[in-house]
Amino acid sequence: GTTVEGNVSFTGGLRVDGVVRGNVTTANGESGTLVLSEHARIEGAVTVTHAMINGAINGPIASSEFLELQPQARIAGDVVYNRLEVHLGAIVKGQLEHQGAVPRAVELKLASGS
Repeated sequence: GTTVEGNVSFTGGLRVDGVVRGNVTTANGESGTLVLSEHARIEGAVTVTHAMINGAINGPIASSEFLELQPQARIAGDVVYNRLEVHLGAIVKGQLEHQGAVPRAVELKLASGS
């Protein structure tokens, strides 16, 4: 039954079981894991390195390392990810965009102008 009004910045780990009305980010670009439980909700943008989502996010989410969308995940916004795991039942209403590292062979080819 807890509701947080405002932006949340964290390091290490954050588990949300209630509602956050604001953006959720890792502090100073540091590593951090967000866990969003089944009945939890975030209304705002999420920018983290790791996330395990089983609740609802109304806004975009960007995960620079690993994103797991569990069966009750409901995302209404664009998703930017590096590695993604989607369980049966998860719903995304938005675009999925992979932001992984550029393969070394492609970097070399681009550098040589070929």
